[in-house]
Amino acid sequence: MTPKYFETNAIRQQLDRTDYGEHSTPLFLTSSFVFEDAEHMRASFAEENDQNIYSRFSNPNTSEFIDKVVTMEGAEAGFAFASGMAAVFSTFAALLNSGDHIVSCQSVFGSTHSLFTKFFPKWNIETSYFKVDQLDRLESLIQPNTKVIYAESPTNPAVDILDLEALGKIAKKHNLILIIDNCFASPYLQNPIKFGADLVIHSATKLMDGQGRVLGGITVGSAELMHQIYLFSRNTGPALSPFNAWVLSKSLETLGVRVDRHCKNALKVAKFLEKHPNVSVVKYPFLKSHPQYKIAKKQMRKGGNVVSFEIVGGIKAGQTFLNKIKLCSLSANLGDSRTIVTHPSSTTHSKLSEEDRLEASITNGLIRVSVGLEHHKDIISDLNQALG
Repeated sequence: MTPKYFETNAIRQQLDRTDYGEHSTPLFLTSSFVFEDAEHMRASFAEENDQNIYSRFSNPNTSEFIDKVVTMEGAEAGFAFASGMAAVFSTFAALLNSGDHIVSCQSVFGSTHSLFTKFFPKWNIETSYFKVDQLDRLESLIQPNTKVIYAESPTNPAVDILDLEALGKIAKKHNLILIIDNCFASPYLQNPIKFGADLVIHSATKLMDGQGRVLGGITVGSAELMHQIYLFSRNTGPALSPFNAWVLSKSLETLGVRVDRHCKNALKVAKFLEKHPNVSVVKYPFLKSHPQYKIAKKQMRKGGNVVSFEIVGGIKAGQTFLNKIKLCSLSANLGDSRTIVTHPSSTTHSKLSEEDRLEASITNGLIRVSVGLEHHKDIISDLNQALG
């Protein structure tokens, strides 16, 4: 029987049982694998079979995790990495050559922005940015050497939404590779490949794990592009560890039920913040006041777990707010079972200039809340007392 539904596949798609008849997939904590004879070993290195060779290349635990995400995203192949940023860097490094050009949304994670502006230029790879609300400007940025269009949706940390279908059409028109960071939505809420994405990246550290335990990343997409990424990664060594892959594969079994609760809580938190006198702006994809509400409803099943808001009083008010938090955590992570509050301009995006932050919609008073699984009334009570 082939399961039809996301939740069933997340639970029932797993490795074949060994001779021990285990119900739960075991850990394969081995650095290498053995062969039956010389011919088997030769054929394995020639990639004429699916034999595992070395856990830097593949491992049963990482394969199970990859296969699940490939199914969830409607992809053809994938590769799992030691972190989300390892996935971002390796994906670009595998596909780009010196002299290539990237067109990216301005609103990207701080470390991704650093890759584009500080490290890739050393290899003669340049990036041009468009703003979330200036999608009509994107085509004017495309050059003869442009190879990739890149975006996050929802964006980090301002929770803006990009029209994935529009991006897909532009990429196809100009024969470009469209890469979407789907971390904030997870494959449960959004599948960019359906809208024209060639590759989808996740920081599995976030909602996929869901409990702040392990680091991980994954890229999935077309078999042709993923083969290039696999060959690069096989030789450079950013692979996910078998133990972390085992944890993440088990975590995917509860992704649907967890994200349902995250979204339910987040919408209630967003509605509370909209009414608070010390909050000037609230952004949550499924709030009708969100500038891209209609687009979010078109491409997402629910609004996700992240709420951003502008606190009255700027950077000082933002830091005072964090100092008054009692229940929620102050951390740089998100997608955890515990609610996390962050002030991006002084933490996750502090390495950016103020001009670059404002270009990415990160104001001095912006607060990002990764809404957890606690009772929503306790979360709201803590936010309320901190807002004063």
